[in-house]
This record gives sequence, structure tokens and C-alpha cells, in this order.
Amino acid sequence: MNMTHETTDKHKDYEMLPSIVRDMDIDDIASVYHLGETLFTSDLYPYIYRTWDQWEVIGLYNTDPEYCLVAEIDEQLAGFVLGTIINKSTLVYGYIIWLGVAPNCQRRGVADKLVDKLVERMIDDGARFMMVDTDPENLPALKFFTRKGFGNMRQHVFLSLNLSEHDY
Repeated sequence: MNMTHETTDKHKDYEMLPSIVRDMDIDDIASVYHLGETLFTSDLYPYIYRTWDQWEVIGLYNTDPEYCLVAEIDEQLAGFVLGTIINKSTLVYGYIIWLGVAPNCQRRGVADKLVDKLVERMIDDGARFMMVDTDPENLPALKFFTRKGFGNMRQHVFLSLNLSEHDY
């Protein structure tokens, strides 16, 4: 989602929305999946979002429910964050796997509340730092996470091989 300077300025006038953040429950799985399906499309970022499917939501809910949070406004899903804690010998770190906010709720404080709550949980659970990744062309996400204190940006190379055209 590339935004022009004009669009960015327009959103500065939006009021913050009174969202509540709570643990995701089993009844939220379908709504979270469908919101993610509208946000993480392969036409915008063909490689990074290609893995979004119902198993992403179900799997994380089953393995890391304490890091699956939703935001609601007037009992309607406004956004979600799905994360995990990774233990590597003595190193414990948090990882934001998916963060999505409904288009009509973007730039209005919903993502801030979701990430803040997840950060609190991960600190309480012993994480020493957190990681997140996104497509380098996803400027709104880069600006958001930089504003939230994420830094030390590194780009990685992602390679693919089209097997439908392979000689084998």
C-alpha cells in the first residue's frame, strides 16, 4: 500500500477511535482470517503475503493464543496482531508475524494499541527484544514500526524458483 504525501496529510485530521484490545477467541478466527484476506493480497506484495491462509490464524491461535490479540470498536473487529515468542538457547525474543487493521480504522490508533499490548505481554514473558518484517516497499508499515521504536533495519534477499516451468 503506497501512500502519497497528500493522503498522509489527510489522515492527520482523523480522530483516534475508541478501540478495546482483548485476547482473540475461537469465535474471532473466521473474522481475523477474512480481514487478513482483504489486507494481505499477493497483487500488492507478491511474495511476502502469499502464505496468508486460514492455517496461519488457526495455527497461531493453537500454539500461541496469548500473543493473538484483536481490537474491537463497537463490538466489530477493527484489527488483529498475531505473534510468537522464540527461544534460542539463552536468547528469548518476540516476533510480530501478522498485524492487520481494517481499512476504515487505519491511522486511528488501533495498531498502536495492539502492538503496545503485545509488547507488554512479551516483556512480561521474558522477551529481550522484538522483531517484525515487512516488504521494503510497504512504506506505511515501515513508518509505523519505526515510530513504535523498531529500528536496526536490515533487508534480506528473498529468492524464488517457478517450478511450473522447471525442466524436471
